[in-house]
Amino acid sequence: MKALQITSPGQVEVVERPLPKLAGEEFLLRVNFVGMCGTDLSSYLGKNPLVSYPRVLGHEVSATVVEAPGTDPTFAPGTNVTVSPYLGCGRCPACLRNRANACQFNQTLGVQRDGAMTKLIGMGSDKLYAAPGLTAIELALVEPLTIGFHAAQRGRIEAEDVVAVFGCGGVGVGAIFAAAQRGAMVIAVDIEDKKLQLARACGATHAIHSNNEPLHERLMEMTNGRGPDVVVEAIGSAPTFRAAVEEVAFTGRVVYIGYAKDLVPYETRLFVQKELDILGSRNAIPQDFHRVIAALQKTPLPVDQVVSTVVPMEEAGEALREWSAHPSRFQKILVQINDAD
Repeated sequence: MKALQITSPGQVEVVERPLPKLAGEEFLLRVNFVGMCGTDLSSYLGKNPLVSYPRVLGHEVSATVVEAPGTDPTFAPGTNVTVSPYLGCGRCPACLRNRANACQFNQTLGVQRDGAMTKLIGMGSDKLYAAPGLTAIELALVEPLTIGFHAAQRGRIEAEDVVAVFGCGGVGVGAIFAAAQRGAMVIAVDIEDKKLQLARACGATHAIHSNNEPLHERLMEMTNGRGPDVVVEAIGSAPTFRAAVEEVAFTGRVVYIGYAKDLVPYETRLFVQKELDILGSRNAIPQDFHRVIAALQKTPLPVDQVVSTVVPMEEAGEALREWSAHPSRFQKILVQINDAD
């Protein structure tokens, strides 16, 4: 069967792979769509230290059950599902605390192990989520949205909060959507008008173009001089890491999703004087998948704005090349693997 494989940095091929060998109680899935995110782009460019080559990409999955090992009607053949791509070790401190999303030895599809950008895959029922009413394309958006929903949960966002989200890419949009679903007032911050427009469509009340407007002054105006109760950093840069701590309100919460590539010098007195909760947020847990599905069933996303393009597997390599050359042109790329029912 066909699969999309990065053979080495910058080199993508459609290759033939053997059919999956199902282990134990695994379900056989026909993959419909797979989304590509910044992690995939980093892997393509050779900048992801977690990836070895060759590697089959794919962790944002929309699929249909083909064969089921039992008679559970939840995942009967023909059921459309999305997939949790994370595999915890079960033994590290995070797993023992029931937080396998932060497993010390995590294995994610398409990163540390081969992914779902192939015709058929096998998965256990504990990794499957049915979502009645969602389209095959919406199912491919569930996993990336869970990252932002997990960040909202980590930040304990509530309806009375004002939340600033730095960065309106795929992860930031998930955090905006999650915060809006919780009833918070959301301020989206980015340097691209198109992304800010999408942020408003996904629930942001206000938008700040931080290249054209003074960030601090605008945040003070919007929060009556207090600062946001929660800042979610979804960019991964030293300046925005610092700005999150500087701009958040006293006794506020800062949630970091992005990785800053450089060391970040902080004014550490702000940690103490403001008595901040500074939180990391990694991957997602099962409850996040359920929250995203429930939110999408209630409030559909503007898919035509979220998804920049849909390409067949044979054109995915060219899409990665275009994305790396012109990153601002793309919000989300979906690869169609099979024709969805």
